[in-house]
This record gives sequence, structure tokens and C-alpha cells, in this order.
Amino acid sequence: MRILVVEDEPKVAGALKEGLEQEGFEAVLALTGEDGFFRLHDESFDLVILDLMLPGRGGLEILKTMRARGHETPVLVLTARDTVEDRVTGLDAGADDYLVKPFAFAELVARVRALLRRGATDETHLRVGELEMDRLARTVLLDGEAIDLTLREFELLEFLMRHAGRVVSREMLVRDVWKETARVTPLDNVIDVHIARLRRKVDHGARVRHIHTVRGVGFILRAEDA
Repeated sequence: MRILVVEDEPKVAGALKEGLEQEGFEAVLALTGEDGFFRLHDESFDLVILDLMLPGRGGLEILKTMRARGHETPVLVLTARDTVEDRVTGLDAGADDYLVKPFAFAELVARVRALLRRGATDETHLRVGELEMDRLARTVLLDGEAIDLTLREFELLEFLMRHAGRVVSREMLVRDVWKETARVTPLDNVIDVHIARLRRKVDHGARVRHIHTVRGVGFILRAEDA
């Protein structure tokens, strides 16, 4: 599981990264609000640990922008503010949980695991436009009719559906679908071939188009009338 930690205190950020990695998570640090904001735009994460008091772009602004753009990634907010009003503000902005500093690391890990379990349950069934996916049964329906996908096509469509409404770069697909992190030769042609095959299966002759190319960047899954 990949976790983004947006925290401007280096000692706290370093301790969180070390502790999370000891628990088996991959932790990525962002020491400013700007860095965190752009990482959320360019990369894929299973959960975000977000400090509210950040230099530059604040945590609440990041959170509100995430939710406005349709990002459903679970967010655990960290803050030194402990009033009811502060907690309500954070939760209303889209936070999934709230932890007040100072905190016990064991409690943070327990809250992280709870949020990840909740997110996994919520995403068992995915639906975008006329596409429906059952991730456990590994089935895909298009307008109620089953479509036959290869394993790679299923994984590719699953990733696109989990990030519906957001631009997915080729770099994200290389890392999170193909699981290639040290490859020298680009996989752009391979990705384009698989996208083309997947597009023929889910969009050819359909009333609604789902897979769209964002020139020079990657792809986005959203339902639009053909």
C-alpha cells in the first residue's frame, strides 16, 4: 500500500516515513503543500496523511481541491488544533479521519489500517457510465452485457476505473499496472497497444465512450456520449 505523507516538520515526517515502512507500507514524503498537491495530481496513492498547517498551499485547500476533482483517496488529517469547530471543518472539507498532535504512532497505524480496509470494501464494485466491474469476481459488464478481457486488460481497466475522472499518466501505468520501476526502455508503445485493444472492447459502437486520450499526458476514464 502506497501512502503520501504531507508534513512540513522534517523530524515528524521522517519518523512517520520510517514507522510506516516498518509496518510494511510504502511511504512517500511531501514537505510542502505545493509538493503534496502536485504529487496527488501526478501519482497514485492508497491513502494520504495530511497536516493542515502547511507553508504555502494549506492542508484544507488541498483537501477541498481533491474532493472537488473527484479524488476519493482516504485522507487522515493531522493537526495541532483540537476544538470541535476545527474537527468539523476538516471533516466537512472531506477528511475521512482526524488525529490531533501529539499522537501515539500505534493509534495512527490503527487508523490507517481501518481507513484502508474501508476503502477496499467500498471499491469492490466499480461503475463508470455503462461500465460495471466486480473486482472480486473479476467480471466486467458493458451496458449489462459481459465482456471478455485478458488479465492485463482487466488490470488496466481496473486502474482507470479506480481513478475515474482523473488523468492517468503513462508513468503511473508503468509503475502501478506493469509494476516496472527500473526499466530503461519506455513502455509507451506497449501501453498504447493495450489501450487500443481495451478501447475496442468497451467503446466500439457503444452509445457512451469511456476511454479518452489526453495528448502528451496519458488517459482519462469518464462517460461521454459518443
